[in-house]
Amino acid sequence: MKFTDFNFDSRLQEGIEASNYENATPIQEQVIPHILEGKDVIAFAQTGTGKTAAFLLPLINQMLTRGTDPHGINCMVIVPTRELAVQIAQHLEGLSYFTSVSSIAVYGGGDGNSFVQEKKAVSMGADFVICTPGKMMAHIKMGYVKLDSLQYLVLDEADRMLDMGFYDDIMFIIDHLPKKRQNLLFSATMPPKIKTMANRILHQPVEISIAMSKPPEKIVQQAYMVYDEQKIPLIQHMLKEKEYRSVLIFCSSKLSVKQLTRELQKKGIKAGEIHSDLEQDNREEILIQYKSGRLPVLVATDILSRGIDIDNIDLVINFDVPHDGEDYVHRIGRTARAAAEGSAYTLVSVKDQRKFHSIEKLIGKEVTKIGLPEHLGEQPQYTPSAGRNFSGGGKSGAGKKRYFNNKGSRHQ
Repeated sequence: MKFTDFNFDSRLQEGIEASNYENATPIQEQVIPHILEGKDVIAFAQTGTGKTAAFLLPLINQMLTRGTDPHGINCMVIVPTRELAVQIAQHLEGLSYFTSVSSIAVYGGGDGNSFVQEKKAVSMGADFVICTPGKMMAHIKMGYVKLDSLQYLVLDEADRMLDMGFYDDIMFIIDHLPKKRQNLLFSATMPPKIKTMANRILHQPVEISIAMSKPPEKIVQQAYMVYDEQKIPLIQHMLKEKEYRSVLIFCSSKLSVKQLTRELQKKGIKAGEIHSDLEQDNREEILIQYKSGRLPVLVATDILSRGIDIDNIDLVINFDVPHDGEDYVHRIGRTARAAAEGSAYTLVSVKDQRKFHSIEKLIGKEVTKIGLPEHLGEQPQYTPSAGRNFSGGGKSGAGKKRYFNNKGSRHQ
């Protein structure tokens, strides 16, 4: 199912396309229609299945089409950790880039100055407040948080919040919210205490459970730690070093597809490209050449990660780390189909290390890391816990009418 099938507001659709999303993951397919209908939802799904976009997209759409109160908080997303709050805020900033939707992340661990900035934001109002329970409870106790117009409540990684002892904090927050609201609860597991909490918070919820698929064991998975400028020379080296019958290379953007294809062709490698800028007739012709073996290398966006019916692909290369675990499984699942053997290599840049580590945890397997050829120079160390993904914030707010940056100031 494509994101265009949901008939989102055109401003949101522009943000979806700019984020290089085309096909919905299973949880997005199942959850989004229910949220758009205004129903409460309890969904059981692992991190990496695309669940963040599963609730952000329909909620952004509701705000764009139904309107919001500019002087109050319209949606509260409660999460267990500062890191997750920042991650969701950045994700939201990207998806809502072409809209007027505002947001602020509120979490502990800051100095007194950040507390003042957060106070200003939650008292002036914001469309989305993404917060940790303890910090939000502290603000509510001060008496200035505008909650009267809240329409949506999201509890993300609810089982983890309960494991961390946040039950009382969460219930304190909920007791201060309007009774009439839409509630969404996401959890990786289904312990009895989650059911108990759901019964207290949710009203006639739709229950959805998504099992995370795993890559077939016969796929040999390996990863290279690289700097961005090493990616294209590395792929050129790999394809010159060994002859493959059929290679499929995935890139997250059309720009990368075009650039990589051009550089491979310059080296005499027979490569074709598929992305959404191509006419359907051209796509079909390239696919025919690829399936027949006349074109040994195909470079594509995720448009081909699902449903492509080719059984003899012996190498899949991820030019960059996919958006989430579900996409990773679908991409590398293009090789080792039927009785064939296959390999999958992922090129992991410094900024994508944490994302790749999350995928490893999701598939329950540590992917083998391999060294670069000497002529490409030194490679970065694999240190996903260093938290590089969260430095520098998200995209800027250019093009927005109003939004909150992470310092809590409103821009007109």
